Amino acid sequence: MEIESISTSTNTKDPPIYKHLNAKTQGLLRQSHQYKEEEEKSAIMSNEQTFIAIKPDGVQRGLIGDIISRFEKRGYKLAAMKLVSPSKEHLEKHYEDLSDKPFYKGLVTYMLSGPICAMVWEGRDAVKTGRTLLGATNPLASAPGTIRGDFAIDVGRNVCHGSDAVESAKKEIALWFGKDEVLSYKQAQHDWIYEK
Repeated sequence: MEIESISTSTNTKDPPIYKHLNAKTQGLLRQSHQYKEEEEKSAIMSNEQTFIAIKPDGVQRGLIGDIISRFEKRGYKLAAMKLVSPSKEHLEKHYEDLSDKPFYKGLVTYMLSGPICAMVWEGRDAVKTGRTLLGATNPLASAPGTIRGDFAIDVGRNVCHGSDAVESAKKEIALWFGKDEVLSYKQAQHDWIYEK
C-alpha cells in the first residue's frame, strides 16, 4: 500500500510528481509553495480599498496636493483619481444614509458648489487608517497632524470625505468609479512598506 505524502507546511496533499523526487527537492518545493501562499496572503491583506473625496472647500483652497501627500507618505497606493462635478442625484445617492438628518439638504447643496476630487486609496487597513489620517468629522475635535486638524475649523467645511467601513467603501467606489477606472498594480516600493 502506497502512503501519500502530506505537506506539513500547508496541510494539503503533495502533487503526485513529488513521489519521483528526492526528499531535499520535495522540501525546497514545499518551501517555495509556502512562500507563494504567504506572498498571496500578504497581497490580500494589503489591498483593502477606501474612497476618499476632497470636498469643494478643499479643492478651492488648493489642498489636493497636500492631502494626496499625506496618503502617499503613509505608504498607501493611489488606485484611482478624478476631478468631477457630480449631479444632485449622484450626491443624493452618495449621502442617502443621511437623508433623514436636518443638515442633509444643505450638505448636498454645498457638495454641488464646486468640483470634487474623488480618489481610491489602497493598502492594509486603508479604511480605518484613512479615517485616522482625516481626523474627526468635527475639525475642532481633530488632533493636530490630521488633515482636518491642520486644514479645517467648521464641520460644514471639513475638507474631505472618507469611507467609514469596508462595505461602504466598496459601495462608494462603485458609485464614483467604473471598474476600468480603478487600477491594479504593484508599487515599486511595496516591499519597503510591507514586511509580509
